[in-house]
This record gives sequence, C-alpha cells and structure tokens, in this order.
Amino acid sequence: MVFDQAILRPDAEALIEEEISREIIQGIVTTSAALSMFRRLPNMSTKDLKMPVLNMFPTAFWVDGDVGIKQTTKMAWASKWIHAEKLAVIVPVAESVLDDVRNSGYDLWAEVTPRVIESFGVKIDEAIFFGIDKPITWRDDIVTTATNAGNTVPFDADDMYQNIFGIDGLMSLVEKDGFNPNGLISDVALNGVMRSVVDLTNRPLFIDTVGDTPSRLGPLIFFNMDNGAWDNDRASMIVGDMSQAVFSIRQDITMTVLRETVINDNTGSIIFNFAQNDMIGLRFVMRLGWEIPNPRTRRTRDKETSPFAIMLPPEPTT
Repeated sequence: MVFDQAILRPDAEALIEEEISREIIQGIVTTSAALSMFRRLPNMSTKDLKMPVLNMFPTAFWVDGDVGIKQTTKMAWASKWIHAEKLAVIVPVAESVLDDVRNSGYDLWAEVTPRVIESFGVKIDEAIFFGIDKPITWRDDIVTTATNAGNTVPFDADDMYQNIFGIDGLMSLVEKDGFNPNGLISDVALNGVMRSVVDLTNRPLFIDTVGDTPSRLGPLIFFNMDNGAWDNDRASMIVGDMSQAVFSIRQDITMTVLRETVINDNTGSIIFNFAQNDMIGLRFVMRLGWEIPNPRTRRTRDKETSPFAIMLPPEPTT
C-alpha cells in the first residue's frame, strides 16, 4: 500500500512527545531559581547517585637536614548522595471542553504548558530553598543549611550595601567559609529595595539587562524569583556560591494521556471518574534530585560550613 511508505502519526508520536518534554524541561529550568542558578550534573542512570567528596586534606612536613625522616599523611573522602524523587501532576479536562477549545481554534497544549511549567518550578524552589513539602530523602533546604552555619544578617533597607558587600555582610560570610559568592536570589517584591542599593560613591549597583540575561548586582548575578515560591517569612534574600549546589534529572518530563481513569484524593474518595464524567487527563511526571556536596576547604576543616548566606526577613511592625 502507498501508506506503507509514508510517515504516519503513530510513527512520529515518540518524537513529538520528546520534543514536548524538552520544551517543558527548558521552561522549568528557566523559571526555577534553583535549576537556573545551580550546576546541573549529567542525568542520573539510577534512582540514587553517590558522590565522593574530599573530607580530609593531606599535610606536608619540613625535613630536617639532608637525611631527615619524611613523614606520611593521608586523605579521606566522604559520600554524598543525590536521591531522585518524583514530581507529578494530572490535568483533568472534560471532553466537551476539549471539543469546544479545538473548534474555537485554540491550542489546548499551549494553554496547559505554561501552567505545568509554573507548578513544577514552584514546587522545586519551595522544597530546595525553604524545605516546603520537600521529599523526606532530600537534605536540609538552603535557608536551614545557612542558618545552622550561622550565616545570617539582619534586614536593614537603609544599609543594604553593607549588609550585602560589607565586612560582616552576606558575601563575607560565604567567603569566610571558604567559598566564592557569585549569585543573589530574592523575591520580586524586593526589587524596589534592590534598585536603591548604591556603592560607597552613591552609584546604583542594580543594572537591568535586556533579554534573558540575568541582572547584575555588582559582582553578583541577580535572579529575581517571580514564580510565587519565595517564603518572605523565612528570608529576604540568599547569596551564595551557586556552583556548590548541584542537581541531576533522573527522568525528563513524560506526558501520558489518561482515559477511563479514576482519580482519588488522599482519603480514597473518588474525585473524578473519567469514563463516567466524559473526561480525559494529561499526566506529567519528572524525577530529579539535588545536593550540596560542600567539600571541606583548608579554611574550614572542622567547622560546619555553608556556601550560602541569608538575609533575615524584616522585623514585624508593631
């Protein structure tokens, strides 16, 4: 038959789904502060990824005279793990709505995609930065890690330059722990304060840029978290060495069309019965994990350290 020599929809479905998967992953990476600023490792081939990190440094010794005895030393490594956990959402759609949208000339996928990207980005940032609803296998969040290491400064809108760049500012706290601060993350609501930050010669440090390039605040790459994930009760801003936090994706986004499916809540009660309610569903699933390997530096051999520091939220007004 002639059709045997043609590429039909079933032949191309895998390619279409892969293209859609890449589109969503790129959108999530762009939208999420964590995935945009942190270092991405190669995709995981298993659920758990083991990373050896340096835990003990070698020590050299002076030798007395020409035939002095040379001493020995050793090195040691510790294991850090990235645990991939599943993030998923189902978008139920009534078949009548689907028909109406199609007949009206709208692209349902174009309507659904931004919402899926938004929801995934929000959940990732909430878990990584603030520990909100984080998987039990994941490490402490960024704010908790920085707080436990003592890397906090109070909020002071009138002295923001010193709080960020000063002797005891956010950058100095990270540097004292042996790391190189290169990024700042804050909520979009803090933009007015950030635009008022000036250096010691009264020049503004906040520089807006064109396109997708992040803004700069002096030597720091400035990421404006505008996806609604920021927790203003936990922190006002985060400064850190973004290369020290890593993430890896175990499973790219997969999309599955669900038909004749029953959707239950966490008590077992039926929310939707697709067959009975004339509905279909789009299920999106991805798996990823993250970690702060935090290898010890010679400056901080026996001290609890953090490559991040946080500015505390403003004191409540009475």
